[in-house]
Amino acid sequence: MAVRGPHLEPGDARIKPRMITARAYDIHMDRLFERIKRLHAALDSAGIEYRVVGGLAVFLHVSMRRPGRGRTTEDVDIAVDRAQLGTLAAAAEKFGFRYRHVAGVDMLVDAESPRASTAVHMVFINEKVRAEYAEVVPGFSAPTRTEEGILLAPVADLVKMKLTRFCMKDQLHLKDLDSARLITAEIEAGLSDVLRARLAQVRAAR
Repeated sequence: MAVRGPHLEPGDARIKPRMITARAYDIHMDRLFERIKRLHAALDSAGIEYRVVGGLAVFLHVSMRRPGRGRTTEDVDIAVDRAQLGTLAAAAEKFGFRYRHVAGVDMLVDAESPRASTAVHMVFINEKVRAEYAEVVPGFSAPTRTEEGILLAPVADLVKMKLTRFCMKDQLHLKDLDSARLITAEIEAGLSDVLRARLAQVRAAR
């Protein structure tokens, strides 16, 4: 007959509560950067071109210009060439990732912790992320390289992508880029009429 342990109710003194730590931000960012550095090693070893996009790329660009003002993010987004997807998946698997296609999204999850919320999400250059989007994901422009060699999409491409999707989070990222004086007149001039109008809308909402 199996012996059951004591039944513990929430709040029972025998349950050790999780403690709040002042290092929560550092722990989160350490895990995030471990993931992107591992991904870079995988893709670089296979000669696969990529660009980090999304909130992490915005965070790094803004933090370089205005330390402490970058907005944190939970996951990693990269732009890749769909033609290299098979090679990419095989290369990433050697570094602890697994390719998944879930709910229309292509992603690389950690083999040991396969959660979509912390996965590397992929979008494909020269394709629309959604059919209703006004513009495609920009092709590979000259990247901004971090000290570790990680390839970031340049600000001009990030601005186009954020204005194309244009959800609330994107608008906040655009405000961060603009407040850091990263959205230059040259970048604005390179926008389509639709995207330029959206940028004006973001600026007017300050």
